[in-house]
Amino acid sequence: METADFLQTLDREGRLLAAAAEAAGTDAKVPTCPEWQVRDLLRHTGAVHRWAAGFVADGERAPRPFGDPPDLDGTALVAWYRDSHRLLVDTLAAAPADVECWTFHRAPNPSPLAFWTRRQAHETAVHRYDAQAARAGADSPLTPDFAPDIAPDITADFAADGIDELLRGFHARSKSRLRTEEPCAVRVRAVDAGPDAVWTVRLSAEPPVTVRDAVGEAVAELSGPAAELYLALWNRRPVPSVTGDRSLAGLWRERGRI
Repeated sequence: METADFLQTLDREGRLLAAAAEAAGTDAKVPTCPEWQVRDLLRHTGAVHRWAAGFVADGERAPRPFGDPPDLDGTALVAWYRDSHRLLVDTLAAAPADVECWTFHRAPNPSPLAFWTRRQAHETAVHRYDAQAARAGADSPLTPDFAPDIAPDITADFAADGIDELLRGFHARSKSRLRTEEPCAVRVRAVDAGPDAVWTVRLSAEPPVTVRDAVGEAVAELSGPAAELYLALWNRRPVPSVTGDRSLAGLWRERGRI
């Protein structure tokens, strides 16, 4: 996918998130993030949008903390989120292709602008699902029949890209807790995203090492349609299919959170 495609997706996903949050109400529980209500989801995502926009707008080359969200609730908070999302989209759209600024993981990206547009598109898509889960009011999201408005608009290509970013970006960092005492390999396969949508994740006591290929033997395979697998690896849904050592799907649930 091109940066322009990610920007278009970010624009759509943020608008869908705001609409779902408004329909659910800021008091609603977010079943995919049990510690949150919709107000927490909006405050978090809006603050992330403004944080990301600041790096690009200012050409900031060093990390800096999130700003504090405003003390708003209800319709005022939804409006603040919409403003935060619009600020981000407009900042990314106006930025020069060669802008230099800080980024925080090394998944393949051609430029800092591509990094932030891609990262925020995935950030927003996952949290859009959270908002729709809150609107659906389900108590037990991690069951096979839980699918509030899932995925006709999360394309296989976009979902496969998000899996790649998660595995080769977030879980390549020293912060990843996805580790095992005994080294082993897990295969991840998106069955509807083409022959290249397969990854081998090597687990050990060190941070995981992932290659985008079916390399060597794997003790387990996590697979399914790309959109479902994407949400599962972000711990929003069950893994669609597990073969081999099923305990590794449980390991992901326990230690794969970002």
